[in-house]
Amino acid sequence: MSASFSNEPKDFTLFLDLLKQLIRVPSVTGAEHSFLLYLKRELEEIGIKTEHYDGLLVASGKDPLNGILSAHIDRHGVICTGPNEFQFAAFLAKNRSDLRGNSLSEQTFQQISQRYINQNVHAYEPFSGGYLGIGKITDAFLKEEINNLIFKIDGLNHLLPGTPIAFVDKLKQNGNLISAQLDNVLSAAIILYLYQHGFAGTAFFTAQEEAGKSWRFVHEWFKKNKISTDKLVVLDTSPYESREEADKQLIVLRNKDVNARFKSPLLKELKQFCKKNKISFSCKDKFIIEKNKLREKDGLKPLSIGSTELGRIVMESNGQIQGATLQIPTTGYHTVDETACVESIKAIIFILSSFYIKTVNI
Repeated sequence: MSASFSNEPKDFTLFLDLLKQLIRVPSVTGAEHSFLLYLKRELEEIGIKTEHYDGLLVASGKDPLNGILSAHIDRHGVICTGPNEFQFAAFLAKNRSDLRGNSLSEQTFQQISQRYINQNVHAYEPFSGGYLGIGKITDAFLKEEINNLIFKIDGLNHLLPGTPIAFVDKLKQNGNLISAQLDNVLSAAIILYLYQHGFAGTAFFTAQEEAGKSWRFVHEWFKKNKISTDKLVVLDTSPYESREEADKQLIVLRNKDVNARFKSPLLKELKQFCKKNKISFSCKDKFIIEKNKLREKDGLKPLSIGSTELGRIVMESNGQIQGATLQIPTTGYHTVDETACVESIKAIIFILSSFYIKTVNI
């Protein structure tokens, strides 16, 4: 699959270099502070105003209403919860209050535990990001009594409870594919790259999406500022089981999730733009509905159409906040081998720069 866009990045290696930098900064769910500070510095160095709240970094350019983007910045990882005891961070008991069992993460995390065995990990200080040691996962299994994954890790028995542990990760490229723990540092890199090349709107970088909490931070910001919008664009990755499935579209949109229907005129505009510019797209809700028809024939349980940050915001705001999701299809969900097509990333950058950058300089 290949595509060419009139204002795609002239030197894509600059974007990849930026992504490599961000990947090296840990951001485990519930311990994202150091990553938010890193983004804050990068943005302020190029003249973008930032406001740092608990669980949220808000960036504002010179034309804050010309594009409102959002991306969660937490990544899956591990938390030390006791003497030589390590649990999956997003599904700790203290993080479960906003989880409803209807997200793809909750329905798949039990199935992927074996992927983490032999994975190198590193512990870090949750506020500064300072390095606290390296270890290796030797086993991972579901402990039903607490409904969470338990990890056995060699080399980190000195850690105190509450210490976050990130997967050791780096960007890998194989032809037209890139791999790393892309969910959702990839979207953060796209937004930062857009700011570096003339985007002057508003962006939200949210914490704890994998624990179902990120929508609260954005919704609260809109409420306390007495602002509503129907133009919120939420960026993320979208998982597929195979490259064959993922490569059927460059970008993924949604008409709805389990929480709400997306009624923003922006969704129609995105679809029309993609058709006009021959950018292949699909709607994830329709894809899952069709897949469930096949599963039903095989006697299998239906899959959830998924819970998104945008859906929770739309539902909790009673439709006062609306928008669209814009996602990159990936495989290898929730691992350091999550893989995306370069052309999908270029397509997202092309779409957002065409919508929101008046003088394209990419």
